[in-house]
Amino acid sequence: MRLAVCMPQVPFERGGTEIFADGLVGALREAGHDAELVTVPFKWYPNERVLTQAFLWRLLDLEESNGRPIDAVIATKFPSYVVRHPNKVVWLLHQFRQAWDFDRTEFGQFTESAEDRALRRKVLDLDRVSLGEARAIFTTSSIVAARLRDSVGLDADVLAPPPAPLAFRCEEYGDFVLSVNRLDRAKRIDLLLEAAAQAPEVRVVVAGDGPDRERLEGMAGSNVEFTGRVDDEQLADLYARCRAVYYAPVNEDYGLVPYEAFLSDKPVITTTDAGGPLDIVHDGRTGRVVAPTRDELARALSFTEDEARTLGRAGHEIAGAVTWGRCVERLLAAVAR
Repeated sequence: MRLAVCMPQVPFERGGTEIFADGLVGALREAGHDAELVTVPFKWYPNERVLTQAFLWRLLDLEESNGRPIDAVIATKFPSYVVRHPNKVVWLLHQFRQAWDFDRTEFGQFTESAEDRALRRKVLDLDRVSLGEARAIFTTSSIVAARLRDSVGLDADVLAPPPAPLAFRCEEYGDFVLSVNRLDRAKRIDLLLEAAAQAPEVRVVVAGDGPDRERLEGMAGSNVEFTGRVDDEQLADLYARCRAVYYAPVNEDYGLVPYEAFLSDKPVITTTDAGGPLDIVHDGRTGRVVAPTRDELARALSFTEDEARTLGRAGHEIAGAVTWGRCVERLLAAVAR
C-alpha cells in the first residue's frame, strides 16, 4: 500500500513527535509498504493562526500523487488530522491542548475576550468534525483517549509506540538521577531541582535544552549538572550509568522517556498528575509515583542499587513488549477494514 503519514512540523525543532513519525514511516517501509512523511510547517500564534494553519491541511489533496492513488493517510496530532481522505486513520499524539485541558491555566493561550472564546469553540468544533471522519482512532496513552472522549465525545483504542532505537543497555546503577527532557515549564524540571535542594546527597544530571534553561540553572544547587543537548550515543550512555530517571511533566500525553529508562533497566520517578507515564510507571513495581510536592519527591530520589535493579528490570518487561511490528499490524488492520 501507498501510505502518507501526516505530521505538523515546527521548523528547527526536533522532539518526540519527529522521532515517532520517523519510526512509524520506517516501520511501514520495513513491512513492505510505500510510506512517505508529509509535513506542513506549524505556527500557533497569534491566536487566529491556529485555525488558518489547520485549514492548510484541509486544502491538501492526498488522495493521489503523481497520478497514482494514495491508499490511506495516518494522521498524528493537531492539525494534521484535519486532512481529508476517504481512508483516514488517526494515531493521536494530542489535540491542541491550549484549547482543551490547558485552557484557563498558565499553559493556555486563549484570553477571556469574546474573540478568543469563539476561536477556542471553533477549534473543538473542527476536532469533532475532522476526527469524526476517521475510519479508526488510536491514541498513545489512556490520558489522550480520555481527553478525546471528554472534549469531543469520540472513543479511541490505546496503541503505545516504542522509543527510538538507541543502544539501550545497563552498565551500572551509578550515583545520579537522570532527567531527560526539553527544558520548559510544562516538563516541571523546577520541581526536581527544588527536591534536589532538599536531598543534597543525591546527584542530579539534567540532559536537554530549551527556553527555561537559564531560569533552571539559576535555581540549581551544587549537586545538579546540566549537560545541554546530547546526541544519541551520549544519551544512551547516561541511561546506562544512572541509578534512576525522573520524568514528571504536567499531565503528559505519552512520553518516550519512561520506555527508554525501562529498556536501560532503570526505574522511573514520576508524580500522581503526570498523565501518560502512569500507564506504565507503577509505584513500588516499576518505579515511584508520588504527590507533586518538593518534600514527597525529595524522599523518592534515593534508591539502593538492589531497589533500582528490581524495579528497572520489571519495567523492562513492559517496555520490551512494545514493538513497531505490533503497532503496524494494528494500524494496517484498521486501514484495511
